[in-house]
Amino acid sequence: MTNEEGIIYVIFGASGDLTKRKLVPALYSLFVQKLLPPNFALLGVSRSAISTEGFREAMKSAILEFKEIDDASEIDAFIQRLYYTPIQFDDVSTYVALKQAIDQLQIGGNMVFYLSTPPSLYGIIPRHLAAVGLHKQENGWKRLIIEKPFGYDLESALTLKNTLLTDWHEEQLFRIDHYIGKETVQNLLVTRFSNGMFEPLWNRNYIHHIEITSAESLGVEKRGGYYDSSGALRDMLQNHLLQVAALTAMEPPSSLEPAAIRNEILKVLQSLRPINREEVAQVAIRGQYVSSSIKGKAIPGYREEEGVGAGSLTETFAALKFYIDNWRWGGVPFYIRTGKRLPTRVTEVVIHFKPTPHFLFSGNRLHQAGNQLVIRIQPDEGILLKFGMKTPGAGFEVQNVNMDFHYSDLSNQRIPSAYERLIYDSIKGDATLFPRTEEVLVAWKFLTPVIEAWKNEHEVPLHGYPAGSWGPREADDLIQDKEITWRYPCKNLSDDGIYCEL
Repeated sequence: MTNEEGIIYVIFGASGDLTKRKLVPALYSLFVQKLLPPNFALLGVSRSAISTEGFREAMKSAILEFKEIDDASEIDAFIQRLYYTPIQFDDVSTYVALKQAIDQLQIGGNMVFYLSTPPSLYGIIPRHLAAVGLHKQENGWKRLIIEKPFGYDLESALTLKNTLLTDWHEEQLFRIDHYIGKETVQNLLVTRFSNGMFEPLWNRNYIHHIEITSAESLGVEKRGGYYDSSGALRDMLQNHLLQVAALTAMEPPSSLEPAAIRNEILKVLQSLRPINREEVAQVAIRGQYVSSSIKGKAIPGYREEEGVGAGSLTETFAALKFYIDNWRWGGVPFYIRTGKRLPTRVTEVVIHFKPTPHFLFSGNRLHQAGNQLVIRIQPDEGILLKFGMKTPGAGFEVQNVNMDFHYSDLSNQRIPSAYERLIYDSIKGDATLFPRTEEVLVAWKFLTPVIEAWKNEHEVPLHGYPAGSWGPREADDLIQDKEITWRYPCKNLSDDGIYCEL
């Protein structure tokens, strides 16, 4: 797409929280940076009976409150490009009025349809758009952005795939995963493939194991009803963390073309060693936070949250051990974990290198665990390398020291948000950071034995863990080497807060 071509960005669910907090502020940031075509319009669509003027005022307030860029000088010019039309999502006849509203904008045929709606509408809205011809590309391209989750399990994901591909082509579908849009996640590729010192070590010969952690300090807040039907495995592990694992483990692509990168990601997911139903209890740990006290404040347990059943078995913590059966990673264990009500909010990839084959400096067991490369995704994005250094003084006492880089040190460069990056890519038609259908289906297939065991086999335990802790202690048993544990990057310093190392 050239910058001169017009585009209409249509957001379904325009009165919702995601539109207000992320989507419109991101689009405004692109507008300020002159990254949107001059002939651009945003059309908000939802059930709410509000006017275009009311929508503009609401979005102006949202841009000021959730600003992505410190430049409010063009807000008035931007909101004049915003329009609104109400619609009944499940009533195909109202899509005729939607088509008329689009035609009245007189911008052209290039359109992005963003489904910021409940997943139950992911099959309905595209079908109704097709019924009035809004999927056809004779007069311009049409793209459909779908938020996670893509299905609830393998069966529902296959059904949704077949529904969408009845009218739409695969290249029109953009499944958004905001984790993959984060700058540090993309920097995984640059760190590996632009530095001669890392890529030769990035294999089973030098790496002991890899762990990926995504921790949240908050509970389910007001999302108890939704979360209780989802859980940590579906909400985070199936999509975000498996995608990060695939980016960490992929082979060098032949080029930076979207197809080349996505092909390598798919190969990793296809190489995941299948999990036998009988071994689920040994390789997958689930937990649920229980009431506790944090800094003197009573924190309710998950079952006491609004919208959650008193006997709920939904996991708020999930940890998994798996292997990638290919030449590069044969025998290297991968550990991924995610949870709510953990000590802090942090997401990171940790590469644990093998220790030296002969311990000359045997007095320091900490250093013997091996070097670590930590890639922090959020917050305080950056890279940390931990290595041994001689402690000043007599003898050869070794201590671990850090060499780190923080993205915040680039004071003259702005880091765009994940949504800003992905929205811009969707307008350009760059699908590199959007998972393909095959990737999603392979991920669901891989996790199906765990999902079924947790649902049907009551002897598989659901471990309780105090809110504010690092999850159930049984998760430590996934790592069989007793000299090694999960990395715990944050430490309580005082009642005033915590310190996170990077």
